[in-house]
Amino acid sequence: MLAALAAFFAALLVTAPASQAAGPAASPASQTSPAPGPGDQENFRFSINGVLRNAGQPVPDVTIRATGEGFSGETVTSASGAWTIRVPVQGTYQVELDESTLPEGVVLAPGAQNPRTVTFANTSNAGAVFPLGEGIVVRGANLGEQLAERLIAGLSFGLLLALASVGLSLIFGTTGLTNFAHGEMVTLGAVLMFFLAGMGLPVWLAAALAIIGGGLSGYLQDAGLWRPLRQRGSGLIAMMIVSIGLALAVRYVIQLFFGGAIQQLPGAQSPQISLGAVSISQNTLQSLVISAVVIGLLGFLLLRTRLGKATRAVADNPALASASGIDVDNVIRIVWTVGGLLAALGGILWAYYRPGVSFNMGQQILLLIFAGVTLGGLGTVFGALVGSVIVGIFVEVSTIWLEADLKFVGALLIMIVVLLFRPQGILGRRERVG
Repeated sequence: MLAALAAFFAALLVTAPASQAAGPAASPASQTSPAPGPGDQENFRFSINGVLRNAGQPVPDVTIRATGEGFSGETVTSASGAWTIRVPVQGTYQVELDESTLPEGVVLAPGAQNPRTVTFANTSNAGAVFPLGEGIVVRGANLGEQLAERLIAGLSFGLLLALASVGLSLIFGTTGLTNFAHGEMVTLGAVLMFFLAGMGLPVWLAAALAIIGGGLSGYLQDAGLWRPLRQRGSGLIAMMIVSIGLALAVRYVIQLFFGGAIQQLPGAQSPQISLGAVSISQNTLQSLVISAVVIGLLGFLLLRTRLGKATRAVADNPALASASGIDVDNVIRIVWTVGGLLAALGGILWAYYRPGVSFNMGQQILLLIFAGVTLGGLGTVFGALVGSVIVGIFVEVSTIWLEADLKFVGALLIMIVVLLFRPQGILGRRERVG
């Protein structure tokens, strides 16, 4: 089963248009370096990238420079505002935006760092963000407006985080497995949509097929790997280690075909929508609505349908559920499929929220997924929802006072503080701990 899944995705990636599969997110960089010879830059394995936007609109033809580790290079932003500079080695670089190349009327946001220091952290790519004037929350603006904007953005981020967290919580509740490969299921949804959209499919159809592909991956994972391990009596620690290995394998297979650059989904650059004094991007608002509808539907299914009741029974006591006539293996298979569907949808929305698709985007969000699940209560679906929303809101609201690079650290800190006083999580039961 797993071999069939791998063959299917490999065929999809190989047959995708070359410009979509391998091309960088930005126009080719004009780079010079005293050490490498001419043309060597194309073979560099590491890259620094980002997307330049003003009021939700891309800003093309702006010069970005990077220097450090004996290297100097520059590029210009593409029509989508994306840019990439390939560098020879991991290390620390100074990345500078040439303000003289900004369009008339466009300026850096007050307090924005330029140049920025970028350091690689055991990854093949690093990001640099240059916030531009209008539409960017900056220190010194009206605190009430800032707070309202960040609350809406945080609710949107928290709900899309909940899509992945709820799937992870369902899997943990029914099997006891802490699945470290769940982040790659998130990545898979965004990557599949990127390639399907690159084949010329309408956006809605590409998204629907990518979500179905995510559900298929969950089904085949359980059928080909997790169910055989359960039948052999493998311990949860051993299965968790298998999930770590699976995560690494899938991540770098995706990188092999997708590449290390950040790519954009169709419509990634959306206009700003004004809601009174509050400004929010159209993609963020759509993400909020879609996530809320899907989570509401999932809640209805869990509470009001026979399948939902069977799922909760298996999560509470698998042996008793089996004795009551419930097909435990079938319920677990459905849970894996639903978890894959939700993770793929979360990956697509995450790619629009960032914006951008990368081979390790699931790895970047995995700690926040675990934070939401742990904060809400391990194994409790509604706890994962509550915990994810709290994490999402805290992440976005904290940017009013913290640098954007530190916002994820604050989310993990609040999780630690809460668990010191309530180790079972917000909605978790005390007997689940230990």
